[in-house]
Amino acid sequence: MMDSGWAWAGLAVAAGWLVTRAENGAPLAPARGAAAGVLSLLAAVAAYAFGETIAGGGALTSFVGNEQLVWWVAGLLFGAPLGAVGACAHRAGVIGLLARLTVPVGAAVQMALIPPGRNEVITAIGQWVVGVAAAAGIVFVVVRFLLSLRRPSEPAGAQAA
Repeated sequence: MMDSGWAWAGLAVAAGWLVTRAENGAPLAPARGAAAGVLSLLAAVAAYAFGETIAGGGALTSFVGNEQLVWWVAGLLFGAPLGAVGACAHRAGVIGLLARLTVPVGAAVQMALIPPGRNEVITAIGQWVVGVAAAAGIVFVVVRFLLSLRRPSEPAGAQAA
């Protein structure tokens, strides 16, 4: 009902963010995020294909069909940039803001261009649920960004109590 393209992309962004959250600006953070993005999408495709194969009663040889090949290639192509975006979400400034907005904006765009569902009711519900969640995510990210701009920065030698 809510479709899965934006969630699939969000997995790679989240993986890139998770593996680099302790690095805080390390030079290899985008590369590590990219690797995590690719690995997470390939693992998701494998898990989905395995589940579909088992649920469908098919042989494990159907695990790598033509339809699955498209998703394997998409995971390789899109996992790296999405994971690198996740690694950039830690950054301050406009780069970090854009990285944090990637998933909610992507979800909103997908709902507008490729609506979910097979009938009008399901489509309307899916668009409403994902649209509201995306709008809330965008507002949350932008408000936090604007509040961080207004917050006075700590002097260089000051320590938090």
